[in-house]
Amino acid sequence: MLFINRLIPEHKMMEESFMNITIQSLRFDATDKLEQFIQKKVSKLDLFYDGIISAAVVLRLDKAETTENKVAEINLEIPGNTLFAKKQSKTFEESVDLACEALRKQLIRTKDKIKAK
Repeated sequence: MLFINRLIPEHKMMEESFMNITIQSLRFDATDKLEQFIQKKVSKLDLFYDGIISAAVVLRLDKAETTENKVAEINLEIPGNTLFAKKQSKTFEESVDLACEALRKQLIRTKDKIKAK
């Protein structure tokens, strides 16, 4: 099990805004390249919603005999709410990409609801 905490994004450090990203891999060891990919993808969510507090990414191998056995779950904590996306595909990169896309849509919807009030 691997936990990585990093303050992201660097360009917002002066504004004292940061997102804490935790990556956990179950039943396998994630490579540095995969961890960097996840950090890059998740940190881009900050472009769609200011004030994301933290992100918890869990990667796991599901039933090993199937080809689409790479699962990515992402919990995104924002002020007053927690958003969640879980996607499964042939690669972890694709699963993370799909989960981030689902979260991007949720963030935009959440932001629109706040603006409408």
